[in-house]
Amino acid sequence: MSSPFTEYRPWLHRVAVSTAALALVPIVIGALVTTLRAGMAFLDWPNSDGHNIFLYPWLMSAGDKFIEHGHRLAGILIGIGAIALTVVLWTWESRAWVRWIGLGALLCVIVQGLLGGMRVLQNDQSFAMIHGVFAACVFSLFGAVALFTSRGWIESQPEGVPIDVSHLKPFVLVVPVAVFGQYLLGGMIRHLGFGLHEHFGLAFLVLLLALFVAAKCYGVHVPVIRKSAWLLVFAVGLQVMLGLATWVLKYGFPTVGFVAVHDSWQQVTSRTVHTVFGMFVLLTAVLLCLRVFRIDYLVRSRCFTPDSPGGTPALGGLK
Repeated sequence: MSSPFTEYRPWLHRVAVSTAALALVPIVIGALVTTLRAGMAFLDWPNSDGHNIFLYPWLMSAGDKFIEHGHRLAGILIGIGAIALTVVLWTWESRAWVRWIGLGALLCVIVQGLLGGMRVLQNDQSFAMIHGVFAACVFSLFGAVALFTSRGWIESQPEGVPIDVSHLKPFVLVVPVAVFGQYLLGGMIRHLGFGLHEHFGLAFLVLLLALFVAAKCYGVHVPVIRKSAWLLVFAVGLQVMLGLATWVLKYGFPTVGFVAVHDSWQQVTSRTVHTVFGMFVLLTAVLLCLRVFRIDYLVRSRCFTPDSPGGTPALGGLK
């Protein structure tokens, strides 16, 4: 049942989900820009070869300039999407904290654009790395807004007696931190050229951590937490497999006679997909963390709903 203070609005949730999906456009193109080393196709910003960014003859360009300018246009597109989401939230969303998070997401998009500009003006790979890693944080923030506006967050209620999940909180906090550290190492490899073996070793530690947390979550009888935890294991496992494929395609596999071909379409595709999917892994870890903390908060604060049988606390989310 809906909270008397918060009503689920399907269209509002769709706007939030659409904005998160829209964020993938500059993310995917940006990952491709890094893979193809096209970040300095233009030496100026916000103009492109002296042209106004909207007037540059993009469709007549080719190669690095086509990809990089496409990334710039996609950045403008997500900026417009973030503005639209903020306006919608501040007009129709009743929860002030959700409105402020939406505004924070818009500010992060602006910062992300400025980081991209500084990367060009300074021709600095460190800015390029920060720009890429921060994109993962922005994507997770949009994903969180989509969760907060979902029916499952607003209207779902538990079955039976309240279940204590407070013992899970330290573990689900560690996971996104570990995943973010792993993503940061991946950014260092792509932009700065070091950290490969550390990244390789930490990948298996993160997988073991995900398995451990999933086992802990399986011990609590809250379906949404169980599903989220095993989704995390699946995501981390798939990311490890993508990483192994990327390693082989980039460095070869001499023991079986496989020789890597520099900048082959397989190599470019695997490196780009591995980078982008890493953001989904981080998002999955963040959403699991949010769900556990939500349920713990509601159980502890005894947030009852009038329509809940026997006064069972609602797991609809923070109001």
